[in-house]
Amino acid sequence: MAEHPAGTDDEAYADGPVAALRRIAFLLERGREDTYKVKAYRGAVATLLTMDDDEVARAVDEGTLTDLPGIGSSTAAVVADAVRGVRPERLARLEAEHAGPLATGGQELRALLRGDLHSHSDWSDGGSPIEEMAFTAIELGHEYQVLTDHSPRLKVARGLSAERLARQLDVVDAVNDHLGGPAGGFTLLKGIEVDILDDGSLDQTDAMLARLDVRVASVHSKLAMDGDAMTRRMVAAVGQRWTNVLGHCTGRLVTGGRGTRKESQFDARAVFEACAEHDVAVEINSRPERRDPPTRLLELARDIGCLFSIDSDAHAPGQLDFLDHGAERAEAAGIDPERIVTTWPRERLLAWAGAKA
Repeated sequence: MAEHPAGTDDEAYADGPVAALRRIAFLLERGREDTYKVKAYRGAVATLLTMDDDEVARAVDEGTLTDLPGIGSSTAAVVADAVRGVRPERLARLEAEHAGPLATGGQELRALLRGDLHSHSDWSDGGSPIEEMAFTAIELGHEYQVLTDHSPRLKVARGLSAERLARQLDVVDAVNDHLGGPAGGFTLLKGIEVDILDDGSLDQTDAMLARLDVRVASVHSKLAMDGDAMTRRMVAAVGQRWTNVLGHCTGRLVTGGRGTRKESQFDARAVFEACAEHDVAVEINSRPERRDPPTRLLELARDIGCLFSIDSDAHAPGQLDFLDHGAERAEAAGIDPERIVTTWPRERLLAWAGAKA
């Protein structure tokens, strides 16, 4: 794991304005700052990437940066400082506020994590392009990252139809080709966060699920349904041939801008016994507002003998570092790292995920 995932503050401005803007956006996302702030910096990056260094330097000298689309006074100040080799004040302040460890424990386990099985791009409800998510995963030291945009039923999150998912798989291939494939030390894996439907079936065609490397199955609707019905629904989903990971099992929210939400009611022992039987990993969702499963259920799954997957559920590049939170919880629960599939090398992970297919 890289200690400074997107470059230190000195490296960021020394490497030019794009690196400085990316580092600022990463730190804002990591610190869970407002989305509109992040968009300003990522938008400025998009503008600068269409320009060569001389054009940017000329705009700085002429004071015309803010005439460019997507560049306002705050981002222009960062660009001007970086072009002149000066540490941007905004960057220095964010390094002090957000660059430290996100959790007080779990560092040893965090260092063992090789990747992340749950992340979103702007193809569904994420905030950044696929390639930016991949680049940041590389900067974090990941060997693999699974792209798991939503399935069709989740329209509010722009879930992917079979046709859109097929197009996305071609993009993933192109990104991997650009990055050099496994020989380059990193692979973007093909995945999905597939909705668990009311009867426990999965919200995507078998043909498309068969083309994926990893499938995270999650409940997103009717979270307050009767406990017996929810148990049947989840046990059926865990038994589906394609299910590899049971995502954020209770659906709870404990804090954050979306408010709070109670846990779904179900027979956790029955669900986790099904996970153990079918070799499905229980996700330790690292988002601070989820902390799912709750500690008592995490310990129950541990005692039953389940596998686990520590995942970020990132919807922005900086949130990929949320793995710190999941590692802290898993270590506190005394979970053997060997039972955490995200500590496994890529080939072992793929062999496990493909074994049910």
